[in-house]
Amino acid sequence: METKMNNIVLVPTDFSEVCANAISQAAEAAKFLKYKLSLLHVIDKSTKSHLKKESLSIESIDEKLNDIAIKIKNDYNIEVDHISKEGDIFTTIADVAKNIGANLIFLGTHGKVGVQKLTGSFALKVVTNSPVPVIVVQKRQFDKGYKDIVLPITSDSGPWEKTKWATYIAKNFGASIHVFQIEGKKIDSAVELITGHFEKENISYTIKKVGSSNFSKQVIDYATSKNSDLIMIMTNPDKSFKTFILGSYDEEMIFNASQIPVMCINPRKYNWEKFLQY
Repeated sequence: METKMNNIVLVPTDFSEVCANAISQAAEAAKFLKYKLSLLHVIDKSTKSHLKKESLSIESIDEKLNDIAIKIKNDYNIEVDHISKEGDIFTTIADVAKNIGANLIFLGTHGKVGVQKLTGSFALKVVTNSPVPVIVVQKRQFDKGYKDIVLPITSDSGPWEKTKWATYIAKNFGASIHVFQIEGKKIDSAVELITGHFEKENISYTIKKVGSSNFSKQVIDYATSKNSDLIMIMTNPDKSFKTFILGSYDEEMIFNASQIPVMCINPRKYNWEKFLQY
């Protein structure tokens, strides 16, 4: 079933510092893309425990979201709304994204600070359950859009969806794409197709070939050396194609020490011709 998209960026928040950073980056992206921004707080056991501890009503969640929405609207001159919904962060974020037709999710991830502890395996579960790409954001701030994107290519299977997203982001932000591939004839052929599409769409790109040893570290070091704003990776579908898996090197990239945002793309059957109108 095709996922309907309504030009919306969704940002879950637990009101922590790193989620505030995710909101700022999402607002910046929404402004570039001319999308609406939707703020979401999932009211779960952690929220209820926090409200009880602070003697706050459940209405205070919407009040807090509304205050943030007003500030973001004034600061970025974009349309902003907010949603509070009871549920579980692992499934409710994905459900809301699907219901509102979000195109992207920005997810702040951190340590044991904040109400809902969106860290480690928790954040990964949100990523792999998502019906749309998720940009994982840490504490480091990026406020000038995306100008240098690193695109790791590790196999010749299924690169088209990632290529389309890379093109879409690059064209909207005026970015250059740095293809970072593992050496090999089959991968060379895939990269040739990918870069052929970039040329057709007038996207600036570079290519770097490396061995497969310590690939995630090589990607992070390269992205850091390029002062990259974004790394794009694709998850691998499991046999049911309903949930997705991340390789260990993907996890290392997502939680990279340089805190470069990472866009995680789950394979889905989108109508790309309808969505990607250049």
